[in-house]
Amino acid sequence: MTVPRSYQWQDKSVFITGAAGFLGSWLTRFLVDAGADVVVLIRDVVPQSLLYTSGYIHKVTIVRGALEDMALLERALGEYQIDTVFHLGAQTQVEIANRNPLSTFESNIRGTWQLLEACRRSPTIKKILAASSDKAYGVHDTLPYTEEAALRGSHPYDVSKSAADLIALTYFNTYSSPVAITRCGNFYGGGDLNFNRIVPATIRSVLRGEQPVLRSNGAMIRDYFYIEDAAHAYMTLAEKMDDKNVHGHAFNFSNENQVSVLELTRNILSLMGSNVQPKILATAAYEIPHQYLSAEKARNMLGWKPKHTLEEGLRKTIEWYKEFFRR
Repeated sequence: MTVPRSYQWQDKSVFITGAAGFLGSWLTRFLVDAGADVVVLIRDVVPQSLLYTSGYIHKVTIVRGALEDMALLERALGEYQIDTVFHLGAQTQVEIANRNPLSTFESNIRGTWQLLEACRRSPTIKKILAASSDKAYGVHDTLPYTEEAALRGSHPYDVSKSAADLIALTYFNTYSSPVAITRCGNFYGGGDLNFNRIVPATIRSVLRGEQPVLRSNGAMIRDYFYIEDAAHAYMTLAEKMDDKNVHGHAFNFSNENQVSVLELTRNILSLMGSNVQPKILATAAYEIPHQYLSAEKARNMLGWKPKHTLEEGLRKTIEWYKEFFRR
């Protein structure tokens, strides 16, 4: 997917937290290609991140530091006269959150209110997109989740996303901060270097001639969302935020599919021509058993829809990893 230069982004000053992450790398790439002046907040240097391997790290302004540094955030937003903020920075792994809840709360909750407060004090800010998650909803009997569903996470990662989501809404409701919130399904695609995730882990196993391993029992149902579609969704939402009626809203972005972990694994194996059966460990803890999202609101209010089916996204992802491991 290519993103042409656009008058909506040409010379627009954009600040991205979590820019070296999976989604952040793709979003940075698309915004640079669209003509934006991109400033990225980088805490850790990850040489294999797509932001670095694609060369786009050399096309952006780098601010080094952490979300927990309020003075740094205020300086960056003011010095670079930021117009639009994409807040993607977070600790995103359920297992890490279970082991280290305090660091997860520091990053995901404190990092969010500090950035929002820095934005509130920065007069140039016109748009703030805060990344939440489908995990913020917690467990519900009624599916698919709509944006009206209560936020009721019950374990460290889910709670951190519920809290950050509510804090973002607080800044809109109390201070009229120009905030919109994204809640997406499980990302997959090229550039994901977290091989604890099912898609890259399965592809790597097949390419190495190994048996894929599932940490869960394989029965958990999820909503899988191709990463290029996700980056496009963020840009679409930001563009629509020229209409202030969009401010204060949360939007689900999703392919609106329901796929079990085992079914997804078998789809990947089939597309790669492998007859190997996955090994099921069933050791994953505190995972939500069944989740998928309704994206009707995004379709109706934003005119957005994904560009890839699950199979199309998986095919592109497999080809990306084949090239990645060849290199």
